[in-house]
Amino acid sequence: MGLIEKINADIKIAMLAREKEKLQALRDIKSKFIIETTSGNGDLSEDKAIAIILKLYKQRIDTYNLYIKEGRQDLAQEEKFQADVISSYMPEMMSEEEIKNEVLMVISETGASGIQDMGKVMGILSKKLSGKADGKIIANTVKSLLNNK
Repeated sequence: MGLIEKINADIKIAMLAREKEKLQALRDIKSKFIIETTSGNGDLSEDKAIAIILKLYKQRIDTYNLYIKEGRQDLAQEEKFQADVISSYMPEMMSEEEIKNEVLMVISETGASGIQDMGKVMGILSKKLSGKADGKIIANTVKSLLNNK
């Protein structure tokens, strides 16, 4: 069962179980899928669906952090719950050690010798690790490894 079908099935389950908060998060995911599909791109690929889920998760976490900063625990709790629901559909993220190994491999393949080659390395890694690792962690790893060369 693909990701899109799983979300549709989980929406039905949440409706039957009357899980209002979970249903809200799932419907948000589905609405973003529908918007992407109807925006002229045709069918929604699994990779695009994962990218949408990662974006929604990041938005929820950013909002959660903002509510915490503003002292709104009630709203922060709701955002955190929805972020947790969304995160259950995210692919397993790579560990920092796995990211470091991938970065070292790309650096050796491209012959990158310093920070001036960061764009070249990041271009390859962004495509290769899309949906598997956070871009900030990748960038920080690339920067630290290239600075040591």
